[in-house]
Amino acid sequence: MKYWVSVAVLFLLSVALALAPTNDYFFYAAFVVLQFVVLSTAWNILGGYAGYVNFGTGAFFAIGAYSAVVLFKWLGAPLAVQMVAGAAVSGLLGFSVGLLTLRLRGIFFAIATVAVTFVLETVMINWRYVGGATGLQLVRPAVIEPFDTYTRMLFVVMALLALIAISVARYVQDSWIGRGLRAIRDSEEAAECSGVPTLKLKLFACTISGALMGAAGAAMPMYLAFIEPASTFSLNYSVSALAMPMIGGTAHWIGPVIGALILATIQQVVTVTISNEINVLVVGVLLVAFVVGAPDGVLGLFKRWLRSSK
Repeated sequence: MKYWVSVAVLFLLSVALALAPTNDYFFYAAFVVLQFVVLSTAWNILGGYAGYVNFGTGAFFAIGAYSAVVLFKWLGAPLAVQMVAGAAVSGLLGFSVGLLTLRLRGIFFAIATVAVTFVLETVMINWRYVGGATGLQLVRPAVIEPFDTYTRMLFVVMALLALIAISVARYVQDSWIGRGLRAIRDSEEAAECSGVPTLKLKLFACTISGALMGAAGAAMPMYLAFIEPASTFSLNYSVSALAMPMIGGTAHWIGPVIGALILATIQQVVTVTISNEINVLVVGVLLVAFVVGAPDGVLGLFKRWLRSSK
């Protein structure tokens, strides 16, 4: 009960903040930070809990975005419908990809997820209805009251999605599903011998992970009022979604949130003060530093500090 009260309070705070007389750039940057909270949390359900490293985040994110664009252009669907559709299509993609690839392990699975990204990007480049390689300009509908700008409304929407993603990850971790996924991560053969339905659990994790990534991507076209394949399918999404749980800690649902808040905030500051091109360097340096110096992430450092302080 306390957890859900905290969730409700955080959502109401996000609404109050969006209605406050604050500079709009804050919401423009905060949207991106919250989007990465969703992506890193979603990645961790499969990559952290089950140990299957997914480099296809860009594919799930982009398919959610393009699903939203198709619905908006075809039917003029509202944002909520676009996000539900993006989640559904990306979840279906996750299930399909899981059926084809989850029998692979280690580097073979990672390579297969990268291949999915390139295949889908090629399809979108050649699909003129959604703009093809040159992209598509979008006209946002009227903003919904009581928000003054579309950016503020999108900030609240992404805050709600982040809270949903975190709640899903928390439930999975604390349930029998999470225990089964951790058993798969530790030793898949031993898990199978113990009666754990390994394939079903991996498919579930891949589907839920893909659905959350797709929902995050579905809001992106309206955020930019533009979509094109090169940036939407960018491997930067895959690298960042992997790096953030590694930095925060993959063993607990709060780890990806911490990593996303740290890394995405630094990226936004660097973008404003130095250059957007430095973002990849920042990700690489921090990832190497944590892999070498703190393989269990910020949570591991905190636990080590607690033990040493006793």
